[in-house]
Amino acid sequence: MANPNEKSGTGHNVDQPSMRTAFKSFVSQTAFRMLVALTVLILGMIFAFTAIYGHSSDASQSLDFGSSEQLMSGLPPGSEVAFNHLSNQRSNICGLQPEAVLVYADEMRLQGSCCSPMDLHRYQEQVEGLRQYADIRQIPVDPYDMPVPLVQELLAYQTDIQLTAEQQLIYDEAMSLSDEGGSCCCRCWRWYAFEGMGKYLITEQNWDAQELADLWTLTDGCGGEGHQHS
Repeated sequence: MANPNEKSGTGHNVDQPSMRTAFKSFVSQTAFRMLVALTVLILGMIFAFTAIYGHSSDASQSLDFGSSEQLMSGLPPGSEVAFNHLSNQRSNICGLQPEAVLVYADEMRLQGSCCSPMDLHRYQEQVEGLRQYADIRQIPVDPYDMPVPLVQELLAYQTDIQLTAEQQLIYDEAMSLSDEGGSCCCRCWRWYAFEGMGKYLITEQNWDAQELADLWTLTDGCGGEGHQHS
């Protein structure tokens, strides 16, 4: 005969210590997973912040900027001594974007070629050709020695000047006529700055497409042996 005080082995016979152990293990594992996920998230945010904002602040420190006083007082644009200096500068680089240039200090200059080595004959042709525009402050004297304040001004024109439909047709035609198919060979800071220069010249100086295309050929900063002959 069964002992009435003996608990039945069916239904509700639960091992309470085992449940507590399992629950603690579950909580511990869940907390660990959450901690790992949170750590990964924080590290990802730090990496993204550094990639976005660190580039602009570090770019000016990693590039070799020329001296404004040195070039203007001792190295006349188009001279061999200017060529020897500029051809060894690396602050004008492919991929440098407007966002970075906009935070550069006023005394900085973007110097040198971005794609191919500078060619002395071509360099002198460009500087000589640009002398005809000496009365237009927005046109650089030397395409391989760009003062940052001028670049920043031209970048502002690019975003602020809105072309009419007729003016846009002039701009588009200038792009098709230019040697590079636009204001530069790639969409770097120079592309956007000289787009702004083009907008200014169309709206304020009434330039036509051929005039702008010819100017873009002279302001090309990619280097190489291209020629511009009349």
